[in-house]
Amino acid sequence: MKFTVLAAALIAAAPLTAIAGSLATTPADIQIEPAAVPVKAPKLAFTIRAGISGAPAYFGANDLEAGADFSFSLNYLALPGGRSIGNADPRATSYGFAPRGSFRYIAKRSSKDNAELNGLNDVKASAEIGLGLGYTQRNFEAFADVRYGAIGHHAWVGEVGANAVAHPSEQLTLRVGPRAFFGSSRYANTYFGVTAAESAASGLAAHDAKGGLVSAGVELGATYALNDTWGVDGAVRWDKYMGGAKDSPIVQQGKDNNVSLRIGMTRRFSF
Repeated sequence: MKFTVLAAALIAAAPLTAIAGSLATTPADIQIEPAAVPVKAPKLAFTIRAGISGAPAYFGANDLEAGADFSFSLNYLALPGGRSIGNADPRATSYGFAPRGSFRYIAKRSSKDNAELNGLNDVKASAEIGLGLGYTQRNFEAFADVRYGAIGHHAWVGEVGANAVAHPSEQLTLRVGPRAFFGSSRYANTYFGVTAAESAASGLAAHDAKGGLVSAGVELGATYALNDTWGVDGAVRWDKYMGGAKDSPIVQQGKDNNVSLRIGMTRRFSF
């Protein structure tokens, strides 16, 4: 249940996929382990995560850059007519299929900040928005998202993933599973292509990056609930570039894999 909201002060500092997330509605018809019904249910409940992250400055970069991590997750919203989204009880767990929103921000790529990119055109910052479908059970979860670069690259991308979920204690939840990221030819060429003019200016070989599977990898995440209000959430992700992305001269002069990480405190608000 995550939908990442970009704070203006954080956008400039956040590297690549440091700010990304989703907003997943919770299937209210299948509730497991419900807690006692509160005396007065809130009209709105949401969780904010704030912390630090590390990710490459651009796709294919050798080194990680520190940045800000910030997300907004909708937990519960009361709608007119007695309907609602999510669950007002922070201890209730609901399983099943549910639609979800998806968002990702990609910082700009500049040769001014990365000398190895001299001769390549700068790439503007992008914001992707889209929809998806999630499925959750106690020890398994999966998702599939489709997004469009409404700002920046103006291309289609998709992502699928799944997690094995473990609960070593009542407070601690661990998740680990595969990820696969897809992009159209327009997306692939934006970040991995080299035009003839760029080749002449940079000395890199010209490259026409085809769309398809861009990367595949695995993510390990952990959430620890300090109480019903506060928690700690973190994740480490490793991705290997595939296809036209792997063959890109930009990647070949840098790294053919991408590591990103984040950790932050979470705070639940109810109104």
